[in-house]
Formats: sequence, structure tokens, C-alpha cells
Amino acid sequence: QQKEEFLYGSTPIKNTDITVVLPSLNPDEKLVNTVNSLLEKGFHDIIVVNDGSDKAHLSPFETISACEACTLLVHEQNYGKGHALKTAMHYFLSNRPNSPGIITIDGDGQHHVDDILACARAMLDRKNEVILGVRDFSEPDVPFKSRFGNNLTKSVFRLFCGIRISDTQTGLRAIPAQYIKAMTEFAGERFEYETNMLLEMKANNIPFSEVR
Repeated sequence: QQKEEFLYGSTPIKNTDITVVLPSLNPDEKLVNTVNSLLEKGFHDIIVVNDGSDKAHLSPFETISACEACTLLVHEQNYGKGHALKTAMHYFLSNRPNSPGIITIDGDGQHHVDDILACARAMLDRKNEVILGVRDFSEPDVPFKSRFGNNLTKSVFRLFCGIRISDTQTGLRAIPAQYIKAMTEFAGERFEYETNMLLEMKANNIPFSEVR
């Protein structure tokens, strides 16, 4: 398996020490493929949250739960993506005292593993910044609805909140360990949580930068 080594402070650290958080609802095989791609790149601490998936979609979770590198957390009912992220963060705080932080990703395959690695590298290099993985909205396969929606929210963030962000809806975020507890206290249980996170980061003076 390929492993990449980064520098965290003065201590060499492998990407196996970074925790990947992956919330999922009613997944298909893309979830398993995503986990396998992470394993191939040397990530060996993956927290998957089954956010109340129905019985017809349990097979990917059964496959994942057999993997030693994966921790499967289960919601008996669907609480929402924000709640699932917080569940994983609480688990992280209680069980990963030596991890430098987490990387949140989506399980539908939209985040390429090299982009995840780039965010991991940036988080470890910059230490005190939340890293946002930015999608390229100029690509021809990006739906007009996604491009329009991002341009609209980007303008709202800039004009009314004073926040300049290229991709306001990205689920690829690398969060240093020192900010995780604060993240669990931000409002929101569903998709609005990720927007609230960006607003609360500004309110709480948590710095961020972007990786394209």
C-alpha cells in the first residue's frame, strides 16, 4: 500500500494518523470504492457513519465493517448529515487523542483521493487552519444548477458576511484537532450545518484556506 509522509510540526507523521470522517445515507458501491481508494493511499483510520440507512442499503456498511481500518457508527434513524458529522466528531474526541485532525468527505465518489491527500497535506503544513477542498466549477460536466447555486451563495457570503469562499458547499474539509470540540457545538443537524460551520468559523476567529 502506498503511504505518504507529511511534516506536522517537528514530528514526521503519516497519513495513517489522520482520521477520515464519512457520513452516509443509503449508499451504493461508491461508498466501498471510496473507502478502498483511501486504504490504497495509506489512510488507516476511517470513521463511517450510517445515518439511518434502510435495509436495502446495508450491504456496503457490512463490507466496510469487516475492515480493520474502519470504525462504523450507526444511527437507528436518519438525523441528517450535520448530526452524523457531529457523531463522528464526538467519537473522535473520545477515542483519537493523538490524531492531528479529521478530514470530512462524501461517500458518493465526488472527492478524488488525490484531492483528499492535498487537503491532508495542507492541514498538516498550516497547522492552525481549516482547509476547504474547492471544486472546479468551470468543468463542462458541472451541472448549471450547481454552478448557479454556488455563485449565488458565494455572493451572499461575500456581501453580507464578509467571507470570501470559492466553494460554499464543499463537503471536503480538513479540520485540525483543536477545533473539533467547537465544531460539535455549532448549530445545525442536516445540510445547513456545513453552512453554519463556515459562518461560525468567522465568528470564532477560526482561520481557513482553500485547496484547489
